[in-house]
Amino acid sequence: MTNRSAFVVAMVAGLFVSAGARTGAQQDETSLRVNVNLVQLNVAVTDNKGNYVTGLRPQDFVVSEDKVVEKIATFEEGSAPNRNLAAPAAAGSADSSDIFQPAQTVAAHPDSAPEAPRVPVSPFSGANVFILFDTSNYMYRGFVYAQDAISGFVRSMQGASKVALYSYSRNLYRAAPLTPDHMRVLQGLRNTVAGDQAALYDSLLLTVKDAARVSGRKVIVVFSNGPDDSSTIPPEDVAELAQSTGTVIYIVSTRQAEQEPMSTAIFERMSKATGGKAYFAKSWRDEAKAFASIQDDLAHLYFISYYPLPNANRGWRTINVKLAGKELQKYHVRTRDGYRLQQAKAVEEDFARTGAGPETK
Repeated sequence: MTNRSAFVVAMVAGLFVSAGARTGAQQDETSLRVNVNLVQLNVAVTDNKGNYVTGLRPQDFVVSEDKVVEKIATFEEGSAPNRNLAAPAAAGSADSSDIFQPAQTVAAHPDSAPEAPRVPVSPFSGANVFILFDTSNYMYRGFVYAQDAISGFVRSMQGASKVALYSYSRNLYRAAPLTPDHMRVLQGLRNTVAGDQAALYDSLLLTVKDAARVSGRKVIVVFSNGPDDSSTIPPEDVAELAQSTGTVIYIVSTRQAEQEPMSTAIFERMSKATGGKAYFAKSWRDEAKAFASIQDDLAHLYFISYYPLPNANRGWRTINVKLAGKELQKYHVRTRDGYRLQQAKAVEEDFARTGAGPETK
């Protein structure tokens, strides 16, 4: 068999670092090829009171995949510059232990916070934020208030690299593709109208696929006013794809948790699986507080990446992140718990079939 070049697309573990790689290989027609480039994690560290722990260093984290300890390649805290740990330090440059300050706690956004979100310095620096707005018939009563809450959230994201605004009822509508122009996003928000039944999980899956094609931090913020009554896709499929593409999902629901116990359980499980959070707002003031809390969370996340060591596992890979040292064991770590490798050919065909992509209308 002669050598041939194959274009391989890997949709795994947080990022299409290189959408594909050309390699020469001798292989059987039925062999499965998967290319793992880089695994990216968004990690929150909090104390017993829910306060964020800041000032941690790369050596304070132990990251393992399928119980194999991995070497951290890049490290970033909140809005601080990304540090490439794989590259050798320049002569005379400061060691990482000289750069980082001792860990300290920062109070999480309080319940009594003012209506206007409290924005840390560049909390969305380098982030790609997809907002998915429920415009189904569940939204008729609070439509204007929801638009105002989302508008305030968009205006606050001055440090974000790009923002997209999608809306959904039975179908997904890309009101504003991923763009650095926030005015375009606000215009798209003003043009949204209330529709019919809600297909949240179908629409969220398409949004995750769009986000998967973007490099860097990927965040989806869902604004939902009711349960899903029209989707053909189960929420478990959405959560798994979000985990495998490193996409964090936050959900702001206007229904009180006790009103929709099934949706509440799904929202909490899905957001937790991706490293995000779910919020249940009783009023438009609570909606603003929820968006402010999301800002706080993103501002205090640690952004960690690694190149996984050789691993024969071609299915679900379990990720574990813990803190090193006895003095740090009192803190809590929140991140996604793994990812599933995706076959390159299946991924290409899936994108071609659905037309997923940030520029697709």
